[in-house]
Amino acid sequence: MKNELQLSKNSQDFLENLTIYLFSSGKNSDEIEDIVQELEIHLSEAEKNGKSIEKIIGKSPKEYMKMVSNEMIIDYRTWFKYICLIVFGSFSFTIILYLLEGNLSYSFLEIFGHIVISAIFITSVFIGFTYISSHSHSIKKQGLILVGIAILPMTLFVGLIYLNRVIDTPVIHLGNTGSLIIGVITAIFIIGVSIWAKSWTLMIIVALLTLPNYLLHLMSLKYETKLILSIMITYGGIAIYLWILSKLEKRKKDR
Repeated sequence: MKNELQLSKNSQDFLENLTIYLFSSGKNSDEIEDIVQELEIHLSEAEKNGKSIEKIIGKSPKEYMKMVSNEMIIDYRTWFKYICLIVFGSFSFTIILYLLEGNLSYSFLEIFGHIVISAIFITSVFIGFTYISSHSHSIKKQGLILVGIAILPMTLFVGLIYLNRVIDTPVIHLGNTGSLIIGVITAIFIIGVSIWAKSWTLMIIVALLTLPNYLLHLMSLKYETKLILSIMITYGGIAIYLWILSKLEKRKKDR
């Protein structure tokens, strides 16, 4: 958050946590920005007069956040868009992987599993971000929570892959034309989301989730060895990437 007004670190941290809390509670981003800017002015004026942040928000930041959140309406339309993006995003990983191996085909179990895992991921994001923003934790603990949120759906997807091999359900097969069309749409989606978010994160994670498995598949190794190496490279790469992001973010805050 960019603050033009002079604020103490406690006030800046509170405004950042309030923004995260309201966003993870499903509130409208424009309304969040208006409320935060208005509160920023009040905090700046209070600090100029020698008053502490408690004079404005009270002794419990968590209770203040809840009070503000309860006075705002949930932005269902915007969050429906986010949910659609997350669900389609979850399919994009397997779409790329399947296209590398051949034409697309999905079992009913895979389709249902993707929707369920997406719902679990969305819920974990809401709970995790709300918890982080309303409690005081070290950067290290916050990082562990965020890594846990990121790893949870990946672990569930790995479980879904094995479950799909054990349980037989009807399969929808797509031919060359259908697979090509969906592949192009997926590529446009990934590039579009990356441009919209101004981040390479999605493209890097897609690459880490698909390329190791594909490249190892070309090697003459045992299945168990390929599986272990694929998991190590994928999760290790994602962990390193998240660690680099956290270091870069920390440097920005220290400037």
